Amino acid sequence: MEFYSTNNKLKKVTFKQALLEGQSNPDFGLFMVARKDIPKLNREQILEMKDKSYAEIAFDVLSSYLVPEIPENDLKKILNDAYPEEISPKIQSVTDNLFIIWLTNGPTYSFKDYAARFFGRVLDYFLEKEDKRKIVITATSGDTGGAVADALLGLKNVDAVIFYPNNLISERQRRQMTTLGKNIHAIAVNGDFDVCQALAKRLLCDKNFAKELFGDETMFTSANSISLGRLLPQAVYPFYAYSKIISEVFLDIVFSSLPSIIASIPSGNFGDMLGTVIAKEMGLPISKIVCGVNENAEFPEFLKTGRYEIKPTKQSPSSAMMVSHPSNLARLIDFYNGHMYDERDNKGKIIKRGVIDKMPNMDEMKKDIFSASITNEEHYQTIKEVYDNYKIILDPHGAVGWRALDKFLRGEYNKELNFSGIQQFEKFSAMFGIVYETADPAKFPEEIEKAIGIIPETPEGIKRQANLKERIHYLNSEAAIVKGSQVLSESQYSEAKNILRDIFVK
Repeated sequence: MEFYSTNNKLKKVTFKQALLEGQSNPDFGLFMVARKDIPKLNREQILEMKDKSYAEIAFDVLSSYLVPEIPENDLKKILNDAYPEEISPKIQSVTDNLFIIWLTNGPTYSFKDYAARFFGRVLDYFLEKEDKRKIVITATSGDTGGAVADALLGLKNVDAVIFYPNNLISERQRRQMTTLGKNIHAIAVNGDFDVCQALAKRLLCDKNFAKELFGDETMFTSANSISLGRLLPQAVYPFYAYSKIISEVFLDIVFSSLPSIIASIPSGNFGDMLGTVIAKEMGLPISKIVCGVNENAEFPEFLKTGRYEIKPTKQSPSSAMMVSHPSNLARLIDFYNGHMYDERDNKGKIIKRGVIDKMPNMDEMKKDIFSASITNEEHYQTIKEVYDNYKIILDPHGAVGWRALDKFLRGEYNKELNFSGIQQFEKFSAMFGIVYETADPAKFPEEIEKAIGIIPETPEGIKRQANLKERIHYLNSEAAIVKGSQVLSESQYSEAKNILRDIFVK
């Protein structure tokens, strides 16, 4: 299968090339699969998943993209190693029609583990075959950093450099990056996630610097959801959730047509949401994709007005979703036949973010996707309401997914079906809903205590890291301010390169 750059569709690459390059050079595009080339799974293939493991379902979903580039037996080995049974997501029944998929059983208790573990293993697989080494450049808003760090720790062909917004992630999230040592290097940045993301993107396309430092202009690659190796595995979640719900709820039913689902996804950089869009295109019967965001409401406003206006990033209890300009929005707009890019000068510096020079098919996008912005106060209200009604503790990100689904149900069905949101959803027996829970509540003890007066039980892995020594590289330069938003400054970029020289030049 061929993939192309969203900024240059004439540039065609294999999966290996896309993985090793990270972001398309020199056009700064994201690698994407053509909608017409997305493989389809039929009714029987989807039903057969109900008795399969996560690794087996991952093979069913990913093999059409990767085989024969990765031989079938090699891909199975990679997936079995990435997804042992003990880290499989748990499906929790809330009502007859409503479920939560807990994507929190991995080593860093975040949904990012599932894509990062695949990414790390398949990257090391290709590098080992070619006797090469790569520096993985990553920006994180919270959970990506820990998941990537754990997935890449100790791999002999990979070093990881992770930029995170200083003081804007939780201590527990930070320690999942900073206590590992070895080949994992965490860099604290004075700025928000968008600054970290701009820094990572610019480094990825700086061939001259890579050649100066390593003698290899292709040394850098990405582990963010801008990486195709992170994006594709995120199409597995909804298939897995669907298979287990089918198995539990409809065990003895013979289907003439598959029942449909509403998938509600807390969204920051839009990788998990776009993975679900791809799953729908592959044939999973998803009637609606609900995209929940926090107070960074650029996307729901875009769906409402057709105008994309990036505003200063707002702080939120759902810290990993404090993103005002999601990278994967460019891919989503491409999927619906539009084009978005960041305007840059001849040095690669961003002049204007989020330029849309070809509008996507808005009617089709709105038919498939509903998006809602959840206020900071609604985070806490939702955590309390869910705990009071169901004795379930949601983390702040899961609370966004829950509340967004509730808003969709109220708006979509209230008039004609006399619905009042999630508590009445069970009366609508023709479909069911699945909320993505993307992080263990214990990663956010202060937020949970504020909402319900309870500190959730701390997982063993987090306990172990609490007292370990941290290794942090500090990027002290300040971000620039443009129209009230933080943007990457030239002094930050220069300092970041000096930090990398200190780390890698012995």
